[in-house]
Amino acid sequence: MSIKDWHEDDRPREKLLNLGAQHLSDAEILAIFLRIGTKNQSAIELARSLIEQFGSIAALLAAPQETVLACHGIGTAKYAQLLASLEMGKRYLDSELKQGNSLNRSQVVKDYVTTQLRGENKEVFAVLCLDNGLNLLDFKVLFVGGISSCSVCIKQVLRHALAHGSSQLIIAHNHPNQNATPSKADIELTRLMHEACTLIDMNLADHIIVGRNQTLSFAETGTAPF
Repeated sequence: MSIKDWHEDDRPREKLLNLGAQHLSDAEILAIFLRIGTKNQSAIELARSLIEQFGSIAALLAAPQETVLACHGIGTAKYAQLLASLEMGKRYLDSELKQGNSLNRSQVVKDYVTTQLRGENKEVFAVLCLDNGLNLLDFKVLFVGGISSCSVCIKQVLRHALAHGSSQLIIAHNHPNQNATPSKADIELTRLMHEACTLIDMNLADHIIVGRNQTLSFAETGTAPF
C-alpha cells in the first residue's frame, strides 16, 4: 500500500505538521526526506530497511557515498537530499550558537560537535573558540590526518584562539572507525593543551571525542585536569 493510501494521521508529513517532529520515529523522519520509495517498498519501508542496514540515521549519513548509492532505492537525487538535510542541520546549529546561545552544557557541546564531525572519514582536529559566557565565536577544523591519527600543533591552536579573541577553548577530534575511548596520546595532548592555555590565561573548557557510535566529553568523565 502506498503512503498516500494511509489514513492521514499515519502519514509522516501530515503527522509532523499536526503533532510535531518529536512524535515521528527515525524511519518516519527519514521517509520525509526520501519522499518516495521503490516499486515494492513505501518510503517508510525503504527508510526502515536503510536504518536496519546501517544501524542508525547518523551511520547512514556518515557512510561513504558509494556505499549509500549501492543501496536499492537510493539514487543520486535521494542521496543529495540526505546530504543537504545534514548540512542544513549543521548550519542551523552554527547560526543559533553564533547568535548568542551559550555552550554552557556538555550535552549541547557534544551535540554540536557530533553534528560537525560525525561525517568525517579521516581523523580531524577542531577548535571551538568561545568568550567568557561560553558563546561560540568560531569553529574550525585546523588539522586533518589519516584514518587513525592526526598531528596537532599546540602553538597553532593557541594562535588561532587568540586571533578570535577567545578566553575559553574547547578542542575536539573524531575516531572515524572506533569508539570514543581516549587513547594515551589523547589524554597527553589534553594535558599539554591545558598547561599551554593556563600560561596565556585561557581556559580549556573541554575536549570532545566523536566516535563511531558515541561522543565523549573529557570534562564530563573527569578524564583530564579541567
